Amino acid sequence: MKNNILKTTLLCTFFIFFSCKKEKLKPVPKPKMIPGVVLSFDDDYVNEWFHTDQALKKYAWKGTFFVCKINTLKSNEIQKLLELQNEGNEIAGHTLNHVNAVDFLKNHTIDEYMNQEINPMLDLMHFYDFKVTSFAYPYGGRTPSLDTALLHKFKIVRGRAFCEETPSKQNCYFKKSRLVFSFSIDDSHNHFNTHHLLRLLDYAKKHNKILILNSHKTVKNVNGDYQTKMATLELICKYIKRNRMEFYTLSDLEKLN
Repeated sequence: MKNNILKTTLLCTFFIFFSCKKEKLKPVPKPKMIPGVVLSFDDDYVNEWFHTDQALKKYAWKGTFFVCKINTLKSNEIQKLLELQNEGNEIAGHTLNHVNAVDFLKNHTIDEYMNQEINPMLDLMHFYDFKVTSFAYPYGGRTPSLDTALLHKFKIVRGRAFCEETPSKQNCYFKKSRLVFSFSIDDSHNHFNTHHLLRLLDYAKKHNKILILNSHKTVKNVNGDYQTKMATLELICKYIKRNRMEFYTLSDLEKLN
């Protein structure tokens, strides 16, 4: 009788252990990829970005802000960036001095680039409590060797997509890679116009894609280079909400890989 009870207990224990072990081995499901857009902003236009965030909150939007020259920002600008981060936006890296990597590497090594442009930037951004996991190249200047080095520092790296008229050939959609490319919506960008932007958004919606866009200084009226109209951002936000698409930060994409 005692032997039967012991056998039953051991079988039950084995069954429970095996079931728990099997449960633990189940793969964690990845978030579902819903078509949408990454709105990203480069350089150090903190006051303009903060105003933009206030204006676009009604769309429940979020953006990724690639900050350069963090060592030159005023304390009130740092506070505004922290508030943007606390609201669900992403603060990301854009080098310390905004140098073109391709030009820099003509006379310097990758280690020198990392020591001048990346490491001190990260040290200072971490000091200010920015959760930096993404990086964008200034001017889109990049090399494959530098991509490799930076992907040891960041979860995802953004370059620039240039000069394709057909949406399906435009390399500005997320392709489940840690190296991504963006299309500029600055008003002065040679290939930007509202019609083409809507074609890119339509392609993303139809083919279940995430469109990656970048801009710089956000303004009501354009009066110089590297400026994006608020009206353009409003158009994008209305399109996303109307078509039940998603707003993503760049770091959100890494979770979808």
